Amino acid sequence: MNESTSDNEFFERAIRLALEAEKAKNLPIGAVICLDGRIIAEGKNAIWHPQFDPTRHAEIEALRNVPDHLWQDSRQMTLYTTLEPCLMCMGAILLHNIGHVQYGSADHFGGSSKVIGHMPTYFEEEISRIEWLGPAYAVKCDPLFERVKIIERRRGLNID
Repeated sequence: MNESTSDNEFFERAIRLALEAEKAKNLPIGAVICLDGRIIAEGKNAIWHPQFDPTRHAEIEALRNVPDHLWQDSRQMTLYTTLEPCLMCMGAILLHNIGHVQYGSADHFGGSSKVIGHMPTYFEEEISRIEWLGPAYAVKCDPLFERVKIIERRRGLNID
């Protein structure tokens, strides 16, 4: 896939956030939200540290950090994430009316793309309004996902 320079820059920032998450003993997943060519919010996985909260996925953290006054432009926002969003994150993205999503690595274990075409009508209509692209930066994001899988296997999940 041929990404623009800014797409690469946004993915590189998401990767740096993923590495920060990993250093803090969380899963190496990062996300940024952009509007008009600039980052307006960031998030990194924080499900285990500083305290256990399974909702603290990188995408959710980024959505929580969008300044309130910018939500009126949500359809113009792009969310870049190192890993394909899960069902929870996809639902949050849909409910926040984000217009564009680019994920770096496909997640055949927990990614939500497989449910597209099999959701309730409201969600199918909403997903049809989103430009959903991925894997869009696999060369750099797949190694992060490999580390996610190693961590999850150590926890006893059969992730492959």
